[in-house]
Amino acid sequence: MAAIMFLGTKIIVAAINFKKFKGGKRGKMDKSCGIKHERIRYSIPTRELERRWNAVREAMKTKDLDIIIVQNNNQWLGGYVRWFTDVSAQHGYPMTVLFPADEEMTIISHGNKPLPPAPPAYALRGVKERIPVPYMRTLNFTDHMEAEEIAGILKKRNDKRVGIVSPANMPYPFLAGLKERLPEVKFVDFTDEVDEIKAVKSEDEWVFINKAIALQDKICAAMPTIIRPGIYEYEVRQRIVNILEEHGGEEQLFSISSGPIGTFAGHTWVQFQNRRIEMGDVFFAMIEVNGPGGMYGEFGRTWCLGEPNKELLKCWDIALEGAKLIAKLSKPGTKCADILDAYNNFLAEKGLPPEGRLVAHGQGYDLVERPAYRPEEKMVLKEDMNIAIHPTIMDENNYAFCCDNYRIRKDGAELLHKSPQEIIVLEY
Repeated sequence: MAAIMFLGTKIIVAAINFKKFKGGKRGKMDKSCGIKHERIRYSIPTRELERRWNAVREAMKTKDLDIIIVQNNNQWLGGYVRWFTDVSAQHGYPMTVLFPADEEMTIISHGNKPLPPAPPAYALRGVKERIPVPYMRTLNFTDHMEAEEIAGILKKRNDKRVGIVSPANMPYPFLAGLKERLPEVKFVDFTDEVDEIKAVKSEDEWVFINKAIALQDKICAAMPTIIRPGIYEYEVRQRIVNILEEHGGEEQLFSISSGPIGTFAGHTWVQFQNRRIEMGDVFFAMIEVNGPGGMYGEFGRTWCLGEPNKELLKCWDIALEGAKLIAKLSKPGTKCADILDAYNNFLAEKGLPPEGRLVAHGQGYDLVERPAYRPEEKMVLKEDMNIAIHPTIMDENNYAFCCDNYRIRKDGAELLHKSPQEIIVLEY
């Protein structure tokens, strides 16, 4: 059995409680879910869906919209469809939601006879019709099919003002095809309005966010029983996936890498996770998986199979100090750009270059959602947003990535992960 040493505090791992999550299943967490089916493991309550629908319809009035169109084709960065329906698009297959101001939704997805339309009726609430269309993004001769189908629906409804939510999620042939077929229709970008509603989490949503974060903490606790000399990176991945899926995780996206202490070990894709781990190595993992019910959190730590070098510890200390600074500044009403400026000033004082990518961002059904701590972000922070903060500090030979989730409170951001914010040293 491995012992974990959190740089001065030694903890012996004897047994890890992997009690499965209870509650949150349809018909068990809340009777208002309204659906009970043996195939559905977790679901958001119907009252939460209704809260979202009502808020969106109120926002639609401000733009005088007849209907809005939402489309996604994956779960990692495809949270809009699930936010409206509690069902996610997956695996590159598009699913489009038509959300009218005056009636229930229509869903268009890939399929046709003899198969029944998807998603199954038993999984849906607030949906009046499911329309299958035999289109696929890899078959260019089907590019017109979905736009043609939806244009027919909007013409029949006589819609004149149509909101588009996240046009970046819509392929050019689809959006251009709609506009070509509906020249009399005014298309309005409605993304900001939906994002403002979506970014602040309700108590029902926090139930599932907390499950995702607790699951990631369980992975951290289990790592000393998984990482060992002689195991390959992909084998570590296999064992983590098994734990995640057994305990409710839906999509298994994470980066792992390793190397001798004093060499660079940072984010890597699955294709490059083939190294054999040995004593004297540093091991990095970023767990970006969602939990039961589909809400995301993310968590990043470094483990050492031996004593870490001073340079790695220095990088980690700066990353942790930066995370605490960002959390302290993350108060309701604050602009993300102002926090980014303060963080970049902090980096400059350390003799480091400014952050040019993304040091923190919102999360929900999307792995990355607004608000983003970028200079272009116009959304201000609000109480009850779920924020992932992850400063990255590196040099040529060391990589420190301190990643945790925080809940925006009145006085700043509250740390949610319970795992120690340390370089974790393993002894065998």
